[in-house]
Amino acid sequence: MMFAGQKLPNVTFRTRVRDESIGGDNPFRWQDMSTEDYFAGKRVILFSLPGAFTPTCSTFQLPGFEKGADDFAAQGIDEIYCMSVNDSFVMNKWAEAQGIKNVKVIPDGSGEFTRKVGMLVDKDNLGFGMRSWRYAAIVNNGVVEAWFEEPGRDDNHPEDPYGESSPENLMKYLTTAAEAVA
Repeated sequence: MMFAGQKLPNVTFRTRVRDESIGGDNPFRWQDMSTEDYFAGKRVILFSLPGAFTPTCSTFQLPGFEKGADDFAAQGIDEIYCMSVNDSFVMNKWAEAQGIKNVKVIPDGSGEFTRKVGMLVDKDNLGFGMRSWRYAAIVNNGVVEAWFEEPGRDDNHPEDPYGESSPENLMKYLTTAAEAVA
């Protein structure tokens, strides 16, 4: 698990990006992106969840961050990233299916980043295999500013708690922090 003040681990994410120069029905190419590519020089929200297309993720968490993007920007957030232990194909299709325009998806297909931040859990009880425990973070230039982890992190947990990593909870943190500075 990460704590405020810790630097995110440096990993390479295998992503698929649209490239119109390719043409055809599938104008996408592979592009490696590093932790630094995503986080350097920006204050961002990173939230991670058990899987694309899953109920809580698709009904509350991703849409909530999408709808709140302008309010988060007003609080000094440059980008909002959604990560899951899913490949780039799945993450891109999920973002498309959800009509996402403001949140960027990050595929952690092998779970390397998730493992290095201590959030990789076994979800064999659901037929998922290794996945991320639900969490969120405010990250400033690659360093964790605040960490929000759902309670009860454990392998094969029978529930999927949701609240600590909700957009509403992160907004509460940001507005309280802004008021404390003012």
